[in-house]
Amino acid sequence: MLAQRSRDTAPELALRRALHGLGFRYRVNLPIPGMRRRRADVTFVKWRTAVFVQGCFWHACPQHLHAPVHNGEWWREKLEGNVRRDADTDAHLVRLAWVPLRLWEHEAVDAAVGKVVEALASRGHPRALRILGETVPANR
Repeated sequence: MLAQRSRDTAPELALRRALHGLGFRYRVNLPIPGMRRRRADVTFVKWRTAVFVQGCFWHACPQHLHAPVHNGEWWREKLEGNVRRDADTDAHLVRLAWVPLRLWEHEAVDAAVGKVVEALASRGHPRALRILGETVPANR
């Protein structure tokens, strides 16, 4: 498990490249406010949006999870714990008026970028609003 990357995975890099290409600027691997040991993959601090690119195995993707047979009970508990931790992190962010956005590694980059742009537009991000063709509020 030491060889498993916790950041800069291929799906995360692809998402970041696409967002940067659209002109978005963000922070990478930033600790969650009030939860220093938990980090978001891509964070838009001003817009209070935290993006997590989740691996199908480690976060128990309902579409792609193939639970290990060897030591199955331990793995089941481990993966369920990961899912609980994700839910706890999301709840914490919502309490702080942040938008947690979870994307699966198997999602197409264009679809993932679309979800990020929609989330940012819902927060009033001018570039996201322009991309979606909505009018930008005058006070921003």
